[in-house]
Order: sequence, then structure tokens, then C-alpha cells
Amino acid sequence: MTNLNPAAVKTDNKILIVDDDPSLLRLLAIRLAAAGYEVESAKNAKIALGRLESFHPQLVISDLKMEGMDGMALFEQIRAKHPHIPVIIMTAHGTIPDAINATKQGVFSFLTKPFESKELLEIVQQAIRLQPAELNHSQADNQWRDKIISRSTIMESLLQQSKQVARSDFSLLIQSQSGTGKELLAKAIHLASPRHQQTFTAINCAAIPEQLLESELFGHIKGAFTGAEKNHIGLFQATDGGTLFLDEIGDMPMNFQVKLLRTLQEREIRPVGSTQAIKVDVRIISATHKNLQQAIIDKTFREDLYYRLNVVELELPPLSERREDIPLLAQYFLSQSADQSHINITGFSQEAMEVLISATWPGNIRQLQNVVEQTLALSTEPLISEMLVKNALRDNTTILPSFVQARDKFERDYLAKLLKITAGNVSQAAKIAQRNRTEFYKLLNRHHLSAEAFREE
Repeated sequence: MTNLNPAAVKTDNKILIVDDDPSLLRLLAIRLAAAGYEVESAKNAKIALGRLESFHPQLVISDLKMEGMDGMALFEQIRAKHPHIPVIIMTAHGTIPDAINATKQGVFSFLTKPFESKELLEIVQQAIRLQPAELNHSQADNQWRDKIISRSTIMESLLQQSKQVARSDFSLLIQSQSGTGKELLAKAIHLASPRHQQTFTAINCAAIPEQLLESELFGHIKGAFTGAEKNHIGLFQATDGGTLFLDEIGDMPMNFQVKLLRTLQEREIRPVGSTQAIKVDVRIISATHKNLQQAIIDKTFREDLYYRLNVVELELPPLSERREDIPLLAQYFLSQSADQSHINITGFSQEAMEVLISATWPGNIRQLQNVVEQTLALSTEPLISEMLVKNALRDNTTILPSFVQARDKFERDYLAKLLKITAGNVSQAAKIAQRNRTEFYKLLNRHHLSAEAFREE
């Protein structure tokens, strides 16, 4: 074994290793830890996916052949949710062709067992070194994202993607529900971009009447229409060299969409009433809560404009998919509002926080902020109570069910779906569910489902 000097190669990089061979897993962990890496181990792919919810590695090393989910299936799931994390596949001699095929599908590299420590460390160092430097938070300057409060894995992945695409000048489309913080993310991307010293301008396309939108974006000259008493510089020209954020782009009138498309294609604007075109250099970030592909089908959004705006698409998750962020956000809004209002409220009771975490939040972060401010204004105690939170939610939000309730609902819906598909054929349904008939009947009885009710006349 190669002699290692941990002090010489000390690093803050994290590695997740996955293998169903306990001895090899332990040996790999020892070798990598000795080289200064922070290591987490998982004995199968399912456990590895669970680890990724809280452990944010710069690299995953996985065996190819494992019981249950194999290394390639694990890679596909990692790539779907964490596309920035490179994966190294370990393989035996007999599966080298599979490993070569894996690299063609996007796996960073493969190691043929048995391998030497030197070979392992060289590939590991190469995988981490070839990542964009910005993805390593121990080395990066994260001021650009300071106002985005999060500790969730899904947001961490999104922010790393955002940092990466910020370096380019491609148009971005942020897809998300209302109230999730689209403008905050757009501003962060601007701050991470080469344009960060220039102007960032945001406009809500749904909030401006159609007849004023062209003047607001392109400007107008004196006398262009009644009330135009002087020249007006539009937001495109005022943001020249910077970033223009077009929020709720899906609500932009069809008549104006063709004018915006021409501006993006020609990189020039023509103020209302003017015959003179003006060159502009503006990066466009747009956002919408609407399904633009459906809007194209419905003839309410231009397909050519969609592809011009959607060079890169980022999906900002709703608050219900990042519940681990709710305590952070709630405390942030509470501290901010308490300081501004000079109110001595320090936090939430445990029961109140549990209600906040379990609520479904259809209004997302905007609704959370509203609830926090309302409870702060009405609280007479240092800690905000559970009752105040429930009253602020006005029972309009369905509380997240317990694990048992959620599991029972899933089982009941799943069994009913199987019986519908098989027209009440228990043998066929049990086979699809990969359960024997006796166990399947027990499940049906537990959920009071009758196979006969699903049989066709």
C-alpha cells in the first residue's frame, strides 16, 4: 500500500462510497480518510440515496454490481437530482465492457478491481479537480447567494447549477410556483455573473397594462402619444450591460411577444414613436408559474419566443419540497420583523414550529412570511404559540399527514389501482405487486377492499 501523508493532502472534499462488500467498503473508507477526505459509506444504493439528502459529496464511488439497485441505476438517479456530482464506477474484470458503456452514458470513470491506492487517489483527485471551482463551497466566495436562506439538498443542487450557468450569457427561464422567490434567485444569478457590477432590473409583466408595457421596456420619445411630454428611457436601455428579469413572462400579451422576440433576435430596441433603433446588450432571465408548453398549445404563448427565452431552464422547488428550510426561514422573518417593529419576540414554541413544518404552504415562502408577521403582531408571549400559527393559517392549509396516514393512503390507492387494471383478478394483481396471494388478500382486508367490486359484469 502506498504510504500517505494526510497532512500533505488534507482536503475538505467529501466522498460517498457505495458497495455491498463490507470489507471493501471499510478498506476504501480507510484509504480515502487517510488521504484527508471526509468519507460517508453506504452498503447499498438505497441507503446511498438517503445519505445524499443530508451529505453533500463532491464525488460518489459506487460498485457496478450490487443486489437491488445496481451502480448504473444509482448513477441515473444521482444525475437526475444532482447533475454536478461526478460518479466513479468500480467493476470486476468480467464487466469491463459494461463499465466502458457506462462512461459513454456520463459516468466520470471506472476502476477495475483490484486496484492500488495510488490509482484510486489519482482518479479521485482528477474527478474533483475537473469540477468547476465554484462548486466547492469550501473554496468559493458565496456572497452572491447570501440572501437565499436554505440548507436543503434540493436547493443546494439548484444553487450549484445556478452558479455554473451564471458564468454564461445564455437566457434563463425559472419555472416555479408563485411565492417561491424567483426574483431572489434571478438576482443571485446576476451577482454570480460577469455582469454583477452592472444594473439588475426586475419587471412584473403581469402587473403592467398592455398599452404601457412597450413604453416601459423600450421607452418612448416626446409626443409619441398623449401624455408623452418628454423622452423616456425604457428598461432595456437603462439596463444596458446588465441583467433584465422578466417575471411572469407567461402573462405577456401575444401582441407584445413578437416585439420582444424581435428585440432578442436583433439585440436592439426601438422606442415608441421613434424610427431610430438602439443597440442594447442585456442578459434576459425570465420566470413564470405557468406551463408555457401548454400555453403554446393553447395559442397564448409564441413557440419561437419560448425557445429564445428557455435556453437553460431552472426549476425552483416549492416550499413543501424543502421543509428543512422552514425553521430557518421562519426564524429569519421573525428576527427581521421583530427588529423593525421593536417587538421582543424571540421564537416559536415547539408545537408552533411543528405546525409550520407540516403545513402544505400553497403560497410558499410569501405565505410563510405573512404568517410569521401576523403571529408576531398578535403574540403576547416571548414565544409564538401553536394556536396563533393555526389561526394565521386559517385552516386553509391541509396539514401534512402522519407517516402512517400517508403510507395507508398510498397502499389503499395502489391496491385499488391494481384491481382496476386487472379487473379484480387477484392472482394477476398479486403478481404485479410481487406479493403472494395470501399476503395480497391480507392487504385487501386491511384496507377494506373487495376484489369482486372491481370485476366487470
